[in-house]
Amino acid sequence: MKKLLTATAVLATLAAPAFAEGDAAKGEKTFKKCKACHTIAADDGTVIMKGGKTGPNLYGVIGRTAGTYEGFKYGNSIVAAGEAGLVWDEENLAHFVADPNAYLKEVTGDGSAKSKMTYKLKKDGEDVAAYLASVAPAAE
Repeated sequence: MKKLLTATAVLATLAAPAFAEGDAAKGEKTFKKCKACHTIAADDGTVIMKGGKTGPNLYGVIGRTAGTYEGFKYGNSIVAAGEAGLVWDEENLAHFVADPNAYLKEVTGDGSAKSKMTYKLKKDGEDVAAYLASVAPAAE
């Protein structure tokens, strides 16, 4: 667990200069690739972006502990990452969507870690993360 937290902190530090602030408007357009598997629906039922249910609802994902959306059956690797302290922010979410398996292997230190998410968003991940942050619930 200590390795995971250290690796996550190092990755976040190293990634900071690599990821400029994303463009939420561009991310909304790019998210259309993601909606085959993911929806964005507020807790009150308001649908922000209608999509599939193969993946978890991404409303409020920024700030959420990885692998914890209630009612969704996650794979073991992402649950382990969340239990070790991985909380989604724009930077680490952008890294994750670029290559989910590689990201989980890196942050967990488990060479056999894998994600159920098979799609790789090779570019514009920071824009999608900015869009998801823009449609998040207001901070309490």
